[in-house]
Parts: sequence; structure tokens; C-alpha cells
Amino acid sequence: AAAENKVGELRRDPFAMLPFCGYHMGDYFAHWLKIGERKGAQLPKIFFVNWFRKDENGKFVWPGFGDNSRVLAWIVDRLEGRADAVETPIGLLPTKAALDVSGLSLTDAQLDLLLTVDKAVWAEEAALIPAHYASFGSRLPAELNRQYAALQARLSGASAADAAQVAAE
Repeated sequence: AAAENKVGELRRDPFAMLPFCGYHMGDYFAHWLKIGERKGAQLPKIFFVNWFRKDENGKFVWPGFGDNSRVLAWIVDRLEGRADAVETPIGLLPTKAALDVSGLSLTDAQLDLLLTVDKAVWAEEAALIPAHYASFGSRLPAELNRQYAALQARLSGASAADAAQVAAE
């Protein structure tokens, strides 16, 4: 294993980079944020997919594997400007009509579950971010804290001005 951790414990280590980064991760984050600020910067589109959403009985809702290509098709269609989305506190999600679920045995309730954001769960998860950020000390770029404050504001329904105030504190 690249780095040891407890089984079942979430590692906040995208692409398992932490053990291999040759310099402080705060500086690494700052480098990429600076690149994104360049005039004409072509930033990548980032998509988050939760294939493991469970229903009230603890069963996975999305059928998985071969059907994952349906979500990937939506992503490609979004990139090409051909698919609709709805704005949520965590970003854009497919509309019911935009995601091809033909031939699947998903009920409307299951599709609703897949295409909604549980703000309470996300708020609980977001509450763990500051401790992770603290591990980078004073070299953590302020922009990450501003983005965190904006996420908290969106999850709580606060305004963008409120998020800016929280980030400034």
C-alpha cells in the first residue's frame, strides 16, 4: 500500500499523492490555484460520482458496473453542452430527463434519491474538512478556506455575502 491507514476510514488524499509529493502540500495547492488564475486558463471540469448511494434498507440504489457508462455519457454530454443539469449546494446534478435510465428497474423514488443532495449528510462530512486543512498549517491557501465557507453557506442556505463574511473571519 502507498500509505497505511485504517480500513474503512476515509483518507483525504486524492490519487494517494500525500506520501509521494516532493514538497509541502499547501505549496502544491497554491501552485495549482495560481495556474487557474492565469488569463485564459483552461481549467478541467471536475465531476464527483457517488456510485454507492444506499436506500433506507441499506441497499445500493445504482445498479453499478456496466450501467456506470450511463453517468459517463451524461458527463460527456455536459462537456459538449448537450445535457441538462440542476444546480445544488454541491454542484450540478443531472435532471431526471438528462440521465439515460432506460431498461433499468429504478423507481421514481430511487431516481429521486440518486438525484438529490442530503444536506445534513454533506454538512456532517464538511465538518471534517477543517481538521484536515489544519494539517497543512499556515501554508494552506486562503482560497481553500473561502471555498469551504462557500460550501457551508450553500448547505445551510445562507447567501454568498454570508459565506464571504465567514471566510474573512
